Amino acid sequence: MSKNVLVISTSLRKNSNSEALADSFAKGAEEAGHHVEKITLRDKKIAFCKGCMACMKLKECVMKDDAVSITARMHDAEVIAFASPIYYYEMCGQMKTLLDRANSLYDSDYKFTDIYMLTAAAEDDEHTPDRAVGGLTGWIDCFPRASLKGTVFAGGVNDEGEIEGHPAIEKAYEMGGRI
Repeated sequence: MSKNVLVISTSLRKNSNSEALADSFAKGAEEAGHHVEKITLRDKKIAFCKGCMACMKLKECVMKDDAVSITARMHDAEVIAFASPIYYYEMCGQMKTLLDRANSLYDSDYKFTDIYMLTAAAEDDEHTPDRAVGGLTGWIDCFPRASLKGTVFAGGVNDEGEIEGHPAIEKAYEMGGRI
């Protein structure tokens, strides 16, 4: 059964290693017959959440920037894959800002159930993505029908294109294909 899959690349660096993971995941999902949309935050304007909580009543944020349309797409997706570089052992700031701005989804009839996390970092230790995954899991815990279905980590990659040939590329592709 075909699913609506949203892949969100949160890196601001063009041709980043985490974006390569996003592309590989998307390709696997597409080839498995799913409808895939990829969004990159690179050219998006996303302001910090003000904590006004108006979104709980209005069902969308009162700040009119790109976060409004992205969270609408998140609402309608059945599967969401987030791709983030790891900075200082945590998800990148723009991903965290987007998650904060997705507060309007909290009390909505969202469709997503399956969440994936794709990460890349210069550090190669297997525990490098733990805090980033923990941060995403904290967000997921606020959505009872959703769960973290899988993660892929590419360690030891820093410079643009350095991920080429890394086993994580194939893992991301296979994970997308197993949706």
